Amino acid sequence: MTMPHENSPLLTCGLSGLLSGLGQDGQDEPLDVDSSLGDPAASRTRNLNTFFGVIVPTVLSMFSIVLFLRTGFVIGHAGLFHSLIMLGVAYVIIAMTILSICAISTNGAIQAGGAYFMISRSLGPEFGGSIGLMFYLANVCGCGVYVLGLVEAILDSYGQEAGSSAAVLPGGYWFGVLYSSVVLLVCMLVCLVGSHLYTRASFIILLVVTVTLLSVIISTLVLGPIPISLNHPGETPNSTHVYNTSYTGFNLTTLKNNLKPGYTLDYSTGTVMTFASVFAVMFNGCTGIMAGANMSGELKNPSVSIPKGTIIAVAYTFIVYLLLFLLVSSTCDRVLLVQDYGFLRRVNVWPPFVTLGIYCSALSAAMSTLIGASRILHALALDQLFGRLLAPASITTQAGNPWVAVLYTWALVQCVVFAGQLNSITSLVTVFYLLAYAAVDLACLALEWASAPNFRPTFQFFSWHSCLLGIVGSVVMMFVIEPLFSSASIALLLLLLLFIHYRSATSSWGYISQALIFHQVRKYLLMLDVRKEHVKFWRPQVLLMVSNPRSSCQLISFINQLKKGGLFVLGHVHLGDLDAMTADPVQAQYQHWLSLVDLLEVKAFVDLTLSSSVRQGTQHLLRITGLGGMKPNTLILGFYDNCVPDDYFLQDPVFYGGASALNVDLPSLQAHFPPVRNHESSWRLSPEEYVGMVRDAIKMGKNVCLARYFHQLQPLGGAGVTQLIDVWPLNLLRPESGGFVDVCSLFLLQLACVLNMAAAWRHARMRIFLCVEADARGEGAWPGAGWLQKEAELRELLQKLRIRASIQVVMWEVGTTETAVTEEGGGSSSSSSRRRAATPGGGDVGGGGEDGESGGWARTAPHVSHDFLLSVNDMLRENSAQADVRFLYLPRPPAPADQSHTYLAQLEAVTHELGPTLLVHGLTPVTCTEL
Repeated sequence: MTMPHENSPLLTCGLSGLLSGLGQDGQDEPLDVDSSLGDPAASRTRNLNTFFGVIVPTVLSMFSIVLFLRTGFVIGHAGLFHSLIMLGVAYVIIAMTILSICAISTNGAIQAGGAYFMISRSLGPEFGGSIGLMFYLANVCGCGVYVLGLVEAILDSYGQEAGSSAAVLPGGYWFGVLYSSVVLLVCMLVCLVGSHLYTRASFIILLVVTVTLLSVIISTLVLGPIPISLNHPGETPNSTHVYNTSYTGFNLTTLKNNLKPGYTLDYSTGTVMTFASVFAVMFNGCTGIMAGANMSGELKNPSVSIPKGTIIAVAYTFIVYLLLFLLVSSTCDRVLLVQDYGFLRRVNVWPPFVTLGIYCSALSAAMSTLIGASRILHALALDQLFGRLLAPASITTQAGNPWVAVLYTWALVQCVVFAGQLNSITSLVTVFYLLAYAAVDLACLALEWASAPNFRPTFQFFSWHSCLLGIVGSVVMMFVIEPLFSSASIALLLLLLLFIHYRSATSSWGYISQALIFHQVRKYLLMLDVRKEHVKFWRPQVLLMVSNPRSSCQLISFINQLKKGGLFVLGHVHLGDLDAMTADPVQAQYQHWLSLVDLLEVKAFVDLTLSSSVRQGTQHLLRITGLGGMKPNTLILGFYDNCVPDDYFLQDPVFYGGASALNVDLPSLQAHFPPVRNHESSWRLSPEEYVGMVRDAIKMGKNVCLARYFHQLQPLGGAGVTQLIDVWPLNLLRPESGGFVDVCSLFLLQLACVLNMAAAWRHARMRIFLCVEADARGEGAWPGAGWLQKEAELRELLQKLRIRASIQVVMWEVGTTETAVTEEGGGSSSSSSRRRAATPGGGDVGGGGEDGESGGWARTAPHVSHDFLLSVNDMLRENSAQADVRFLYLPRPPAPADQSHTYLAQLEAVTHELGPTLLVHGLTPVTCTEL
């Protein structure tokens, strides 16, 4: 079972991780300890406090162009009621996201990358990289929106279509793109100089915007009604539409007329507005909540500044938007709001105030998103999730400014401005931002649900309910705004996720998926009650003991097919005494064994132990492997013989060239596992110890299988090739002891059936061999039954057990001279072979129960002659020569240890040169004929 490790993704190692979430005596704020400590260059870049680093950029980004250029648009089309609903929905979504940001940012040291850093270190590289790139694209498109908004404001004042004396700038699509490119070039030059120039100017910009807001509020109090005439170009050249409207001042009739929605034609794009399209425009005024988080690499104390500054900024902007919505809906005629998005300049005590405020807010928002996007791209490049494509973006100046990332971002924003109109891309921008917000909420929700001990944020005002509400709200509004863009963005997100999953190396950030899996597995393991087990739902749960995987890879893969969704554990015993060692050697071996599991692509756990003997180590593993209801019920061992197995590491290309895709250190893996033993090397196990392991497993109530010749197992598949599975359910060393209906025989049938159900063996043909005495063709050889009756009984049993198999009747004469094979069908017999079969010499021990056993154990190994063993082997080789795998009945080992040599010699003689063979001794009832 995988044990938990440091599951808190934001918890850094050592002292950093310890201090990042804990306050000091007399302090309310947590210390922020990260990699910048001790790095003079990094320390120089972290010089922004909460106000300048978070509050100012967040406020300016959230005001952007919506505050002065789209407030009238929202009220005019949606009305006050719908506008307040939009504002409420938008701020509920961002409020839930802010709570998640605060929780994550106070759980450890925050480095450069802002939201991307939080998501990637919380959810792992796949989600972090894919969502980080989507958030980067959102910032790129957002920057384009702000640039287009600034150009729109400039053309409203100085464009030739404005109709004023200062109308000197020609209009049209390409001129608009030209002006946008010039504005964007200015923003890029400021960002290349460094974010410090922007932060120094941002406070002055905030003062200008604040003065402009005060002038708007004062104007509504001091100005009286103002008649206004608006001109818009008509559908034909040289034609115009004239709209006579007015600014009414505070008027109850005006307020009533503006309460209900009145969605109509948008004069800038020529399309009819809807609730979704207006919400998409309005939501762009809420997308700047992460502007401060994006500056995390330049904040003195990001774990304190990000939550505090973001909450203050959002609360301030909400109050401003709410107040402005109420003022505008109470003082402006609806036609004015719908037909002039820059109407605030017409109704101000000093119009240049508003013009200056629009220019400053739009320009600062554009620079803020350009800087934030470049920082996200720089963080993505440093993490090397997208390879060489983003590698140049990791280059910085000596002061730490990622100038290449700025150039990348500038080029992409330049592509965005070709959209030409602000309203035409707001839906896409909003969808990207909502997806990023949902991801932040998902990261916090996953950390909360994982219940990781190291998730201890100092910010406590959140819960999984707030995270879930934020996720649902973001996703629902995505599809309300633009279902097509939403579906496409999610599809792109999944493609990026798969790309990073299959390309990137294992990271050291921690994977939240592992914490969630651990949490759920523990919960369900407690629910898996061994007292409620039932034979109907039995499945193999295997402990496969592996000495050297170089010679066992085919067997490991075969057992992986045999497990039928059950537990599969690779066990290994390292010989030694911990008292004589300085450290446990087993712990360092797990990585090599897990790499082996990855290379072989098997679904197996690994359990290693240190012991003074293999037998004692196997006892340890049989007792302690697994948890609760998931414990091995079957022990599988390799066969005890002197054959020299092949070195699978030298045969399969994956072990000498295909491991790079799986990020496996192949030379280290090859060096860890020693070469396979040769004829001269002796077994570390004695026969007594080996047979003792079998006895131990049976004493502990485990089924036992011995696997031989599986290094000869051929790859499955091939057109027109049918695999064969042969089953011999009779105890061939004691054929007179019983038939095919004891527990062991039924267990053997069940294992063969389970193999036949595996995907690789689904089309294999299963044959069951029924051994009968040659003189049993009439009645009386076996009490009350002839061989035809035995065949009918076996066929009836297979029907009840729903096992599809053909029956092969093998006639053998125990006391006389011959064996023959009869194919199923009509009972006709053809004497296809003749073999001399000796009588089992020496008889058997008398009494004591089945198989001549006393107390459940054979007193001695079966006394059979060597000729009898050879004849049994000849019979098996003749009838199962073409089989891909064989299942044979494994007799119980004898109780006396001095009989171990004889027992193993008999098994060796019976299975000599058979090919892949599994000797099975079952103790567990596994078949059921009832529903």
